[in-house]
Parts: sequence; C-alpha cells; structure tokens
Amino acid sequence: MAARALWKGAISFGLVHIPVELYSAVQEHELDLTMLDRRDFSPVGYKRYNKNTGKEVTWDDIVKGYEYEDHEYVVLSDEDLKRANPEATGTIDIQAFVDAAEVPLPHYEQPYYLAPTRGGAKVYALLRETLRKAGKIGIATVVMRTKQHLCALVCVDNKIVLNTLRYAAEIRSAEELKLPPATMKAAGISDKELQMALSLVEGMSEEWKPEQYHDTYKDDVLALVKKKVKAGQTKTITAAEPEARSAKSSNVVDLVALLQDSLGKRPAKTGGTPKTKTTARRPAARSPSRARAGAAH
Repeated sequence: MAARALWKGAISFGLVHIPVELYSAVQEHELDLTMLDRRDFSPVGYKRYNKNTGKEVTWDDIVKGYEYEDHEYVVLSDEDLKRANPEATGTIDIQAFVDAAEVPLPHYEQPYYLAPTRGGAKVYALLRETLRKAGKIGIATVVMRTKQHLCALVCVDNKIVLNTLRYAAEIRSAEELKLPPATMKAAGISDKELQMALSLVEGMSEEWKPEQYHDTYKDDVLALVKKKVKAGQTKTITAAEPEARSAKSSNVVDLVALLQDSLGKRPAKTGGTPKTKTTARRPAARSPSRARAGAAH
C-alpha cells in the first residue's frame, strides 16, 4: 500500500522555498484489544450524539466550533482555519539552525519523513547536504491539525526528517524529584564501582541493530491467547492473584558483588576482549540464593 501524504506545503528558509510532502515515519503494532461487556461478552461501541436531542449525528453533519462563552460557539470550517494564517498552514518555516546536542531529548516528540514534490528535488538535496556539512538541525514551525508545532529538521542518511518538538512550557520541571546527588562522592559511588560498571558496559557494547529488537510481550500475549483458545477458556476471566508480601530487605546494597555477578554472567563479545584496561577478574561462582538476590536489585 502506497504511503499517503499527511501534509503538503513547502520548507522555507531565507528566500528559498522547497515544495515537500509530509509522511509518517512510524507505524504502530499494538495489540488490537476489543472492549467487551463482561455480562455477555458483546463488543462495546460508541456513538456520536447530539447532547440536546440525544440523537446520533453522522460525520457529514459535524462541524468544528470554538466556545467563546458558556454554550456559545463560533463555527470554524477547514477553510476558516486555513485563512487564519495561510502562510503558517502551508509552510515549514525555519527560524534558526542549532547544534543537535543543544536540544534535550525530552523535547523530541514524533518523527515524520519529508519528501520533495515536483520541482523541489535539487533544493531539497541542497538543504539536506547543508545540514549534513554544517552539523546543524533546522528549528522550524509548522501548523498541522489546528496546532502550530515547533519542529526540528534533521539530515538522516539521504532523508530530511521532521521531528516535532515539545515547547519549553510543555516540559515539566524535575526539581521535585528525589534524585541522587550530582557528584560521585556525594552519591557514595567509589572508583572501583564505577570502573566495574564501565567494564560491564564495555562487555555489553555492540553495534546498533534495530531489526534485532521486537515486541516480545506482544508475542507472549498472543501465545496466551492461543493457549486459552485451545483449552476452551475463551470466556474465562482470570482473577488477580493476591500480592505476596515482600521480605524486608536492607537498604545497603553490595554494588561490588552485584557488578561481579553481572560481569561473570555477561555474554562473550565476538572479535576479542573488551578494550578497557579496567576489566575486572571473573569472579568465583556464587550461590543460587546470592544470584537471585542480585537479580532482585
């Protein structure tokens, strides 16, 4: 099935305009669960209805409105929303170019692909190569679905990716979180613990291969579905088990022992030994109870 453009317009920076189309860069593979009435297991549906008359309303009879006073609305058609600012609704307007490292990860929201339309291939390629050579990303604004988004234009391989960004006001402050102190000494971390952790990271380091990761939980749920069908338990509602009381444990964690256990269990790397000079010795085998205690942490 051919990809469908979600938005059409142009990238604008300076006096340069690049005609482009916007495509979703992600596809969801979530479990498709249907809500059922537990009394007879019939599917639960929803209706759009008129709150005054209670009668169902078809899509053809639905318009958008803005409530400017209690129960008083201004009707806004798609054409009204477009005319409010024609340039903003049809342009990805680059405001500045910044280093990618300056934009914190929490600001990134949703990725989209940008592709040139007729007559825009060369200028598209020019912007892409400019971003690549400069090592910058373009910070822009664009209006989609009645909302103006802040976004970043990023060169990724031979593509320009538009990633919507959250505004600063949308990022919650972390001041109320109870976080460990910022320094190793204040956090109680020893040099030995850090070096062993670095050895563990080195031993687990490998090339990024996204295709080797997938939703294993979804596989487990589908296997459970198959098992319940085979057992004739399609209408059986499994009750929650009572929570087991957790044994009281000390707040003192032997990080060195945990790191040693982890280093002993790490998978062997192909292509030689870890590069770090601080590789810890392989520990002696520990008792099963100790191993389970380490896993619990």
